[in-house]
Amino acid sequence: MKKNERREFIKSTGLAGLGLFGASSAMAVDFENLPKQAHKGLKRVQSFNMCGFAAPKLDVVRVGIVGLGMRGPGAVDRLSKVEGVEIRALCDLLPDRVAKAKDMLANTSHQPDGYSGNAYSWKEMCDRDDLDLIYIATPWEWHTPMAVFAMEAGKHAAVEVPAARTLDECWQLIETSERTQKHCMQLENCCYDFFELMTLKMAREGFFGEVVHAEGAYIHDLLWLNFDKEKGYQGMWRLKENYRNGNLYPTHGLGPICQIMNINRGDQMDYLTSLSSNDFQMKKEAQKLAQEDLFWTEFAAKNYRGNMNTTVVKTKNGKSLMIQHDVTSPRPYSRLHVVSGTEGYAQKYPTQKVSKGHSWMSEDEMQELQKKYTPEIVQKVGDLAKEVGGHGGMDFMMDWRLIDCLRNGLPLDQDVYDAALWSCISPLSEWSVSNRSNSIDVPDFTAGNWKTNKPVPITLRG
Repeated sequence: MKKNERREFIKSTGLAGLGLFGASSAMAVDFENLPKQAHKGLKRVQSFNMCGFAAPKLDVVRVGIVGLGMRGPGAVDRLSKVEGVEIRALCDLLPDRVAKAKDMLANTSHQPDGYSGNAYSWKEMCDRDDLDLIYIATPWEWHTPMAVFAMEAGKHAAVEVPAARTLDECWQLIETSERTQKHCMQLENCCYDFFELMTLKMAREGFFGEVVHAEGAYIHDLLWLNFDKEKGYQGMWRLKENYRNGNLYPTHGLGPICQIMNINRGDQMDYLTSLSSNDFQMKKEAQKLAQEDLFWTEFAAKNYRGNMNTTVVKTKNGKSLMIQHDVTSPRPYSRLHVVSGTEGYAQKYPTQKVSKGHSWMSEDEMQELQKKYTPEIVQKVGDLAKEVGGHGGMDFMMDWRLIDCLRNGLPLDQDVYDAALWSCISPLSEWSVSNRSNSIDVPDFTAGNWKTNKPVPITLRG
């Protein structure tokens, strides 16, 4: 890359927000070696530690939901079934979606106001005085702006994944949450899946010995959905995200293993390296479609991210993580979820298995294991979660736990530092891929407090 091209690349990935550019920059930048010195010397004074922060109790959590396309309607249904919730407002760019969501609540106690008609109707909703929580299920580019605006308006923010697309947005979330002392939770539902919760409890109670390596992934064939004008994403926004070459959707696999490995709470990511294969399917699909429909012409001219991205991370305590991303190959769905310790091992895909030694536990042993290590939240609401649904129940448990924490004045299981760290894998992986997989330092969003922050609790009382 030429010098001006490097500048444009870093700006496009949000790295300009780190203060590396312009006359105000406090450090000289060696562009030839920039990937090796990323974040070096960047120190931050934390204004308030949101890890472990418990906001004042709310008898009733008054919710406004924005984004009623793919994910929003499910959230409306689930939250309507959680005790202590009032859905007071619904917002979407398209009026018919608001109307359909309101119809879902026709026979309930929830009678929300609707907001729609322009791209900023959500701001009017956020400015209401009778909301406690803004639940954000919009396209990715709106996640950080909406979460920041909600916190500035005095509301807690719950935002779909990824919470941020650039490093600059990661820092915006942290600065705003610390200053306003409002929660910003990334809605990482996979942290509440049943096997992930069980392995978290197993890790806490020493089953694995010392966990030294873990793996997560998002391997999901979405080629057809990204190119579906009718059933796909409005304005083809998710297809356009795939112009970026990196690990674009890391948090489903990453979140659960970060909790197991106490990342941000006893250990911290140090650096990563990321490699992508070439794209063998997306451009070909766009070119094929463009031969029959001119709508696809602009998409056929674009370059796309590689089929498979593999990102590996080294932690400050010498542990390792691997995160993969592939949403085009014709292979079975998998999030991997591998936990490897000095005394035990577990994996979720293709089947849930655990070992103590060199052989898998029997079916009877697995049943005993499940009885022993089923967490309290599953015992309390697991059956209801399966009944309500949402990816097998994990969506409901996530929403239930968020409301439970807000109503009881408990710290959240996922805080703003988790949202930033898990999301920053995307821009950092893009940077590494574009620099022949050179290693990239991962920022410490906790300002050193990872050394004393307490691990995620496995009891409902925190």
